[in-house]
Amino acid sequence: MQETILILDFGSQYTQLIARRLRELNVYCEIHPWNKVPTINGSTRGVILSGSPFSVLETGAPLPETAAFKGKIPLLGVCYGAQMLAHRFGGEVMRSNAREYGRANLHFVSEQTELLKGVDQGSQVWMSHADTIKELPANSEIICSTTDVQFAGFRIKDEKTWGIQFHPEVYHSTQGKDILKNFVVGICGCSQNWTPDSFIETTVADLKLKIGDGKVVMGLSGGVDSSVAATLIHKAIGDRLYCIFVDNGLLRKDEFTQVLESYKDVGLNVRGIDAKERFYSALKGQSDPESKRKIIGKLFIEVFDEAAADLKDADWLGQGTIYPDVIESVSATGGPSATIKSHHNVGGLPETMKLKVVEPLRLLFKDEVRRVGAALGVPSSILERHPFPGPGLGIRILGDITPEKVRILQEADHIFTSGLKEWGLYNSVWQAGAILLPVQSVGVMGDERTYEKAVALRAVSSTDGMTADWCHLPHEFLGKISSEIINKVKGVNRVVYDISSKPPATIEWE
Repeated sequence: MQETILILDFGSQYTQLIARRLRELNVYCEIHPWNKVPTINGSTRGVILSGSPFSVLETGAPLPETAAFKGKIPLLGVCYGAQMLAHRFGGEVMRSNAREYGRANLHFVSEQTELLKGVDQGSQVWMSHADTIKELPANSEIICSTTDVQFAGFRIKDEKTWGIQFHPEVYHSTQGKDILKNFVVGICGCSQNWTPDSFIETTVADLKLKIGDGKVVMGLSGGVDSSVAATLIHKAIGDRLYCIFVDNGLLRKDEFTQVLESYKDVGLNVRGIDAKERFYSALKGQSDPESKRKIIGKLFIEVFDEAAADLKDADWLGQGTIYPDVIESVSATGGPSATIKSHHNVGGLPETMKLKVVEPLRLLFKDEVRRVGAALGVPSSILERHPFPGPGLGIRILGDITPEKVRILQEADHIFTSGLKEWGLYNSVWQAGAILLPVQSVGVMGDERTYEKAVALRAVSSTDGMTADWCHLPHEFLGKISSEIINKVKGVNRVVYDISSKPPATIEWE
């Protein structure tokens, strides 16, 4: 059984970063809502309690039952998790005089605790809380302090339970990764054996067991996620995988033909379906982003259902869902937190769908998918492609969708993407694309006044899509691309560049 660190999520914006840091240590972990704790078994090596926007002093604050793991396996509370442990087991938590947010330095670090082994006096940490621990639970001892926070960290004696009021998972905690390694490797005893090869071995075995003698219909997009997912499924069941690539009319320029060509030598059985007119008809007059996503997702499934009708025993639908899709589509706490947006893979599936879903990548981040793909031998031409949203250009055309708007955006996007490759910038950008804005502006071409559309260019750097920074592309490049789009794409007379990071923005505009 795969050794696992269980992360209980109380809704913190940093919870996913805890998982990222553990994965970087080659330690497998899973995030679960605090009120849906899975069964603790022999493979569970330790538990981490995340931070939270809640206060333990609030009525209705998340207070999980801890009897199944506290005192039995190693336990680490982070920020809210630490305060919850103190509050529940005899300590005292109070409101801070001022919100403790930002950089702080540890001016006292106990040399006697395994959790802080190798952590320097004065090490910088990141605070983000409005409550603070005033008194520790009985049978506890302090392990670190800052100038303003006396009980920055503590441990409960006679059991492997720790609490820290700072966030070791964020970049600003300079030795945070060392602290997490001390916990999962030194204290929990994880062997750091979760690698792409081990993931492939485990996943292929699970797929064989889950699918049995069944057949799978797999929707391909030509992107990294669906390609790696299909290769994994193919490795498990061979020619019982039937791949379908749908032209929904919202693909990049010439993508339908190019993708079908790219799979010829990969060994996958791929059938192309031209469904452009069905999608355009269903989307006619729809301008709400969520409505468009739901329509596109539902129609994808309908197309797959129809294609599967030719396969008498097909009862599985393969999807390239990855962890950020799941996280952004479902309330992480199982409570009132807002869904950022629905993804076509995980939102909008009709209740009457005839096919069961198999998603071999749903617990992987994007960079992990690429590493698994490389280990599987997926061509670099596919692995190096930028992420592309499932709904395609449907969510890069703000407002309603028409074939003419699709043509304009395809041309502009092609010029931008081709330019990135020509200038040697493509591989230094994580994701790039053009967005057609629902505005028109006055321009002048020659001696004539124009009143045409505006296009926004978007390029970001990231590792997993959870956070992203806008790319500082050369001004000369942006100027050339702007001029080329305006001169060559009929209907566009203005180009702007998006300099928003995620958060607070998202990568896509819809």
